[in-house]
Amino acid sequence: MVNEEKLKILMVERSDEDAKRVLQALIQGGFQVDSLRVATDTALGDALATRNWDIILSDYDLPQLTAQHVLQAIREHNLDVPVIVVSSHAGEEAAAHIMASGAYDFMTKENLARLAPAIRRSLHEVENYQRFISTQLALQKSETLFQAITSNLPGVVFQFILLANHQTSFPYVSDASETLLGLSPQKLMNNPTLFPELILPDDRKSYHQLMTTSAEQLSTWNWEGCIQVKGDSDIKWISLRATPRRVAENVTIWDGIMINITRNKLAEREIAQSREQLAELSSYLQKIKEQERARIAREIHDDIGGTLTAIKCELFPLMDSTRKPEFYQQKAKSVEALVDRVIDSTRRISLDLRPGILDCGIVAAIQWQAKEFSDRTGIACKVACDNEEVSLDSDLAIAIFRVFQETLTNISKHAQASRVQVKLVELDNLILLEVADNGRGITGNDVEKRNSFGIRGMRERCQQLKGNFHISGDSEKGTKVTILIPTGLLEQQGEPSDDAESQFHPSPEFEYGVRKRKFHGFE
Repeated sequence: MVNEEKLKILMVERSDEDAKRVLQALIQGGFQVDSLRVATDTALGDALATRNWDIILSDYDLPQLTAQHVLQAIREHNLDVPVIVVSSHAGEEAAAHIMASGAYDFMTKENLARLAPAIRRSLHEVENYQRFISTQLALQKSETLFQAITSNLPGVVFQFILLANHQTSFPYVSDASETLLGLSPQKLMNNPTLFPELILPDDRKSYHQLMTTSAEQLSTWNWEGCIQVKGDSDIKWISLRATPRRVAENVTIWDGIMINITRNKLAEREIAQSREQLAELSSYLQKIKEQERARIAREIHDDIGGTLTAIKCELFPLMDSTRKPEFYQQKAKSVEALVDRVIDSTRRISLDLRPGILDCGIVAAIQWQAKEFSDRTGIACKVACDNEEVSLDSDLAIAIFRVFQETLTNISKHAQASRVQVKLVELDNLILLEVADNGRGITGNDVEKRNSFGIRGMRERCQQLKGNFHISGDSEKGTKVTILIPTGLLEQQGEPSDDAESQFHPSPEFEYGVRKRKFHGFE
């Protein structure tokens, strides 16, 4: 069979006659040949540098160029061209030596019938070698990419095998196992039982059950549980997800990943606790609302209603015109006193609902409430404010005032204090209210009590305004309540909306601990 493409052959021969003899054998073997003959080292170098050759046919020992020189030149040019030595006089010892140096084959010119098959075999070997090199490069590239991916994944990538006798093994474990499990990949692969030993006893049963089910049904292995790394006091939540495949009878292999979901679990727990607290607070606020409504209704009925009934009773005798003038004057004075009483009751009830002093500003309202508190409880309450007026949105002013009221209520109930100091400060787009007493000091248990609805309500009110609420206590210094709220938030929002949180993102400097250090004179 004649090749459609010419075979490019570089010939290292003594003479044209020897080259023609070799070429004739190739033509008879079915090759079309494009050849060039060289006989010196310089000509060989030029030929290798200027053209690509399919094969090199070289005599063993020319006066200016030997087969050893040819092989050396190929290595220097970093070429992968098969060299076949075609010699007229070299023996078996020379053949063995030249084959050991890298020649593909060796033959004598008296046996050129082997040349065509030898060339085909050499070309086939070169092609296979090039495919092998390409496969190796692709494999290295794939392994590099795989290592890059696994090293940047937030978890441990692994292969896991379950045998028929329930023995297990880890053929592969990524480097992240050192961080997540406290075990090096090699250590875990050498001893696969180390991982189940990390699992807390309560979760081991589900781990093995889900693994068995996944192996039997070839379904995805999904497991979540807790582990504790040796020497680590913290417990980690682990999520394992792996896909199984059967590689032999009763032999299952999984490819999967394990990730740390501790933060997610803690967040879920906090959200659940927050929802529970919000539900309790909502129920408490609804109860308080109903109690407040009942109180107002009772006061209106008993106080205002009773007084109006008394007025009616006083007016009824006035319909008799036969009485003396002194009688009517006495009744008029009595009715006037009753009307004054109704006015006072109405003013008192309306003040309970919304103190009118708020219309005079938050500073005046705080000062008025502090004085009313001192008069009612006998506890000295001093207010310090840098400005006579602090311009606030009405909703924000009411919120701050209610927090202040609740703080004073808690002081009167629990603090056993004799003195209260209040500081109201306007900062850059912030309002700071600080209330400190010299009482017994609140404790952490007091703050975390499930029925601490007053504190919880104050904290929720501040959070709704994207502010911070902080309360701390010391048995020797008393209790300090600090709230910090942005003043421009409500103005930017306009009417309250559900996406208020997305409209305001406090900067890190807004955090309470950082801001507090900047309030000179308010530590």
